[in-house]
Amino acid sequence: MTTFIFDVLKDLQNNNSNLSELTFILPSKRAGLFLKHQLHKVSNQTIFSPTIISIEEFVEDLSQLQSISNTELLFEFYNTYIQVTKKEDADSFEIFSKWAQILLQDFNEIDRYLIPQKNIFNYLSAIKDIENHHWSLEENQTKFIKNYLAFWNKLHSYYTHFSEQLLNKKIGYQGLIYREAVANLESYIEKNNKKQHVFLGFNALNTCEETIIQKLLQNNLAKVYWDIDTTFFNSDNHDAGLFTRQHHKKWPYFKTNPFNWITTNYSEEKNISTLGIPKNIGQAKQIGSLLKKLQQENPTLQNTAVVLGDENLLTLVLNALPENIEALNITMGFPLKSIPLAWLFETLFYIHKTPSNSFYYKDVINVMSHQFIRPLFNVEQVDYASKIIETIDANNIIYLTADRLKAIAPNSAGIIDLLFSNWGKTIDLALQNCFQLIINIKTCLDTNKTANLLSLEYLFRFNELFNELSRLNTKYQHIKDISTLFSIYKELLSSETLDFQGEPLQGLQIMGMLESRVLDFETVIISSVNEGVLPSGKSNNSFIPFDVKLENKLPTYKEKDAVYTYHFYRLLQRAKNVYILYNTEADVLTGGEKSRFITQLELEKIHNINHQIIVPEVPIIEASLNTVYKTESLQIEIIKLAEKGFSPSSLTSYIRNPIDFYQQKLLKIKEHDDVEETVAANTLGTVVHNTLEDFYKPLKGTFLKVEIIKNLKTQIEDKVTYHFKKEYKEGDITKGKNLIIFEIAKRYVSNFLDLELQDLKAGNQIKILDIEANNEISIDIPELNFPVKLVGKVDRVDEYNGMTRIIDYKTGRVDQNLVEIVNWEDITTDYKKYSKSFQVLTYALMMQLSGDIKLPMEAGIISFKNLSAGFLNFAKKDKAGAYAKKDTLITQETIDNFTMELKQLILEICNPNIPFTEKEV
Repeated sequence: MTTFIFDVLKDLQNNNSNLSELTFILPSKRAGLFLKHQLHKVSNQTIFSPTIISIEEFVEDLSQLQSISNTELLFEFYNTYIQVTKKEDADSFEIFSKWAQILLQDFNEIDRYLIPQKNIFNYLSAIKDIENHHWSLEENQTKFIKNYLAFWNKLHSYYTHFSEQLLNKKIGYQGLIYREAVANLESYIEKNNKKQHVFLGFNALNTCEETIIQKLLQNNLAKVYWDIDTTFFNSDNHDAGLFTRQHHKKWPYFKTNPFNWITTNYSEEKNISTLGIPKNIGQAKQIGSLLKKLQQENPTLQNTAVVLGDENLLTLVLNALPENIEALNITMGFPLKSIPLAWLFETLFYIHKTPSNSFYYKDVINVMSHQFIRPLFNVEQVDYASKIIETIDANNIIYLTADRLKAIAPNSAGIIDLLFSNWGKTIDLALQNCFQLIINIKTCLDTNKTANLLSLEYLFRFNELFNELSRLNTKYQHIKDISTLFSIYKELLSSETLDFQGEPLQGLQIMGMLESRVLDFETVIISSVNEGVLPSGKSNNSFIPFDVKLENKLPTYKEKDAVYTYHFYRLLQRAKNVYILYNTEADVLTGGEKSRFITQLELEKIHNINHQIIVPEVPIIEASLNTVYKTESLQIEIIKLAEKGFSPSSLTSYIRNPIDFYQQKLLKIKEHDDVEETVAANTLGTVVHNTLEDFYKPLKGTFLKVEIIKNLKTQIEDKVTYHFKKEYKEGDITKGKNLIIFEIAKRYVSNFLDLELQDLKAGNQIKILDIEANNEISIDIPELNFPVKLVGKVDRVDEYNGMTRIIDYKTGRVDQNLVEIVNWEDITTDYKKYSKSFQVLTYALMMQLSGDIKLPMEAGIISFKNLSAGFLNFAKKDKAGAYAKKDTLITQETIDNFTMELKQLILEICNPNIPFTEKEV
């Protein structure tokens, strides 16, 4: 396969051009590297390398201006803005930066296309005046209306002052540099009247570029080589040839000189496949699979390129590459915003942009847990980061101050100050904190440089970024607060990359669409060929309306789409194998609809397109229930647990799911107690239980009286508050949802006491026998050769009109049907329906075996969410249905039937031949 670059060099050689004396001008620096590499193929003798530069470098040299970054342009433009705008009407730098980028882009376009500035700005001002005539004619205009209309009237003033300011400093944005280059062109030609320029690989040219190239052509100081195929050039409708057709038709030079070149490469036989794949990750995986397949024929993957239509796929593609790729070159840099350090500094800026002495616990934990920060808190072999996080969890702290953090970790006071103190005082201090933090992290990483080379590279790039921020702040003094600093940080970060090291001329090439200009590859894989990506579609990030752009011959979305059409088809021109991937899944912004480029390929009928919809290979994973077999060591733990005692809750945990029982009771795995921003249900339950325990414990052995209950009602506020502080630690219950839950807890206790008052006023006698009664009894199971105990705490035992009752409190809702049973064997199998019955019967059995209570008795539940139902008594029904006969008394027969089922459950838990098997949800 011959390349466009080689064909140009061969043509120059055939025309006896001295290559060493030529100045090659290309669309990009990368193309120049490939050109330099091709020189030896056309020269049979040693020569000096010619001058090879990009169009931007050539124009910059012509203009005698130096290009500066977009961020610095923003600062320079703000200088203009505050000088031209009245102080009381001027936006802050942060607000200014939101709209100024768009205006700078318009300035750039106006200059690149040599539009008379005054005309277009006056035109825009007049349009806005007409559009808003009902505003401009109002006698009493508001400040907003005045400022809005004044903005459009000042556009020309902004432009004039800004361009003069830049020219005085010998700096400029791209458009201004191009305009000045055109202004200096005559002088350049006079000084370089024997220099030969070769322009190659250009397509869409702005007016400045057209003017420069045509002027050089007319003075016989240049040659221009186009790379266009006859298929596109001869079609009036094909956008790939839109610009070259215009150049051929409109440039006077081509009326008497040949138009080099129109080739026929596109019509040659090609293997083109279009692959529809769901999601970006699917495309990345497919690229990996294609490369693995291509390696079988071309192990080095030479002359193979992966072109990413959406450059956000880079990380995914890198992870999907075959492991045995020998040489790889990535032309795109890895975006700094994707590096873990970016997230760290973003978090720090975020928490400091609003002045505050306290910090939200999640933000503190996020900073403490960061991979680069955590090692800084290891002091004298103590992990203070963990200590801080544990203290936050244990004390339910929602907001912390720097002083509180230093009290928890006194030996880490320095790093705490660096992270959480003094950011808002001055911008210089905030930047110093960033620099010092980078130094501290570097010192930590330097202990093992070999293992931390990549992390040190990250630090170096971020140090450069903050140096640039510091320089801009020192030079311009426009950053007044952390919020503005954060905005500029994000602006800089978005354009910064970490460059890869690779072999630019060997092996597999991974690049973006614009980086493929002028280059040719035998095998091309193009990703994300979807509408909205390739081409990008109708985006109007400009203050200049569409009709005004048309009137002034400024590029619109149509021209921008045509640019990408050319790049897409140029990749296909000389390629033999082409794989075009697109996302089949509907996405909010992009994806789901294949690009018009694919449809156009199909409609052309020049090539046979192999169209496939790729379904990801998803391995069939048979769902299997988790099973844990009882080893000898596990059996020993079960025996220890049996000797210590099974509680009703642990037994119902086994009924619900044996695996939960295994993890919680045998492995001793506890759920992590997260900070409760809103009071959790179990905390509410604990507060209510503990309040009632405080109320009723002193009444043990006495009959309740109306006066006693009325007295207790006066203590609700104090007791509930006390227990909330005890359980909820430092959580705030004075506002929001927590205040509502606090009031609910008081209401639960108050309603319960009201229920007691109703009973007493109705003439019922209630005697408190026990509160929070601890029980520990042995249960005889002859089949087991080790002792088994039952343990548990009963919320309340009382005597109601002479009948003993065992009562379990539930703060959630429980209905009567959940404490009733028909068949005894169901009580240990159906957790949802019978767990409440199981619990109260276990308490009844323990109380009966302990000898504290004699049969018959009653057992049941009081539900605080269903207090109107009163005491929900356990009942044995003779059959299912509404007309079943219920027996609410717990007799010896009831105890015996329950004991039989309980023993079977314990035998199952202790049986070494029955594994713990997960239950299906």
